[in-house]
Amino acid sequence: MRQFPAFFNLEGARIVVFGDGEEAARKLRLLVSSPVELVQVGDVALAEFAERVVHAAPSATRAVLEGARLAIIADLPRQAEILAEVRARGIPVNVVDAPELCDFTVPSIIDRGEVVAAIGSGGNAPVLIKALREKLEAIIPHRAGEFASLAGKLRGFVSGAIPDPTARRRFWERALAGPAAEAAYAGDLGKAEALLKEAARQPQRRVGVVHIVGAGPGDPELLTLKALRLIQEADVVYYDRLVSQDILLLIRRDAARVPVGKSKGDHSVPQAEIEARLVASAREGLRVVRLKGGDPFIFGRGGEELDAVRGAGVEAHVVPGISSALGCAASAGVPLTHRDHAQTLTFVTGHAKAGGVPDLDWNALARPAQTVVVFMGVDTAPVIAERLVAAGRDPSTPIAVIENGTRPDEVRVFGVLSELPFLIEEEGITGPALLIIGEVAGLPLANASLAQFLPPEFAGAARHEALAFEE
Repeated sequence: MRQFPAFFNLEGARIVVFGDGEEAARKLRLLVSSPVELVQVGDVALAEFAERVVHAAPSATRAVLEGARLAIIADLPRQAEILAEVRARGIPVNVVDAPELCDFTVPSIIDRGEVVAAIGSGGNAPVLIKALREKLEAIIPHRAGEFASLAGKLRGFVSGAIPDPTARRRFWERALAGPAAEAAYAGDLGKAEALLKEAARQPQRRVGVVHIVGAGPGDPELLTLKALRLIQEADVVYYDRLVSQDILLLIRRDAARVPVGKSKGDHSVPQAEIEARLVASAREGLRVVRLKGGDPFIFGRGGEELDAVRGAGVEAHVVPGISSALGCAASAGVPLTHRDHAQTLTFVTGHAKAGGVPDLDWNALARPAQTVVVFMGVDTAPVIAERLVAAGRDPSTPIAVIENGTRPDEVRVFGVLSELPFLIEEEGITGPALLIIGEVAGLPLANASLAQFLPPEFAGAARHEALAFEE
């Protein structure tokens, strides 16, 4: 480690920035919210900081340096002269774009108030550091500083309630990633304080929390920031079959991973048992994540699980995910609504609770100028197509079948409603797959080839031509 990272206490300190150009302005923007006395030395006062920064002429250099804590030099013409004055007073200095002259470098900073993260490369790779900072920004909650401030406020209270240092450390380890943390990150500091005090008074009475989390369609980059944070904090993750391996790799390595997914004809873990396990794990004081493909509240039984967990007296929260309908359609370039083709969008399930085809309003689904998205419809596709056509939907209505949408092994098949069962069989599609029925499903095909000029009986040929063109 060539450079040692350290945090200076800036309360009441004077920091002098030399220069009146953009580089000086950037450094002032970084410091302007700190509790310091800022002095800008240059020929021209920077108007942007008129109310917060004291301006001094270059002739006042020696005077403003007296008692200064740090100095930053962004004045190239007078760099050597200023550096000599700073060095003579033993003030730590940063010289912009001259790392060899610096006592310290200015890192890329994430400022959350009481929580500050900094990452640097000694000035060698600022673009790389900026990219890494953006990744850190994504996983540090925006209210982390407020929660840290609350924790600091309660340190004395917790020390009095839990005298043993080891037990106290364990308390904080759990508290800072439990219900109190979630309340603070949601902006309810009063609730967070109450939960921390209650937990400190009864350290043996640990009750966990259940988060029902949507994992999206499969691409890990489509996870929400909150979903990512929760699966990396969880003690145990109960996951569905539809959750991709790439997302499972993001789970904390020492967390328990429990598969509870269902596949066609194989309900290895009954729904009631899944709900019982969630409750039992929370009552052990564990941080529980129920990880579900897509969005938990769109044909994902998230509502049933939420009712069961809360009904057992356990705190539960739901984190939405990108529905497979949205993710798959976007990946395939199919707009689910379109002013020229679809003014209505309907989500339906192709699988009834007791098995077989659900009892749907086929007449309503057969109306033109709408998109129908069918979840879990591969097995029942022949009956779905038959009933839609019988209800009046045009047999030549474009359709798209998307298997493993957003994942590396994604398969896209385009055609028309009358040939839907044939397409699924021909391409060997078994799921997870999504059926999109409506004029919008023909848009990628039309844009990729001359398919819009071909009669319906040539839809299959047009489909293969489009895919070859696309690739």
